[in-house]
Amino acid sequence: MNAFTLAATAMLAGFLPIGWATLCGRPIDGLAALELAGALTTTILLCLAEGFHRSSYVVVAVVCAAVTWVSGLIFARFLGRHI
Repeated sequence: MNAFTLAATAMLAGFLPIGWATLCGRPIDGLAALELAGALTTTILLCLAEGFHRSSYVVVAVVCAAVTWVSGLIFARFLGRHI
């Protein structure tokens, strides 16, 4: 276990407050939590790619970043009608 895998494991605890904000907050708070969760997931995947010394795993993090961006736009589009 190196520093990158340890950092990725420690960053997993960041999903607890994000989940709390998603479940107990307003819909706009859910959108912010969705974007933050995507950024955190991308960072965790990058740390794991570096920790396992697999440059091909970086592609997974890049795809995660793109999907996060698109999902935020879609969620905001449908959320805009209810605010």
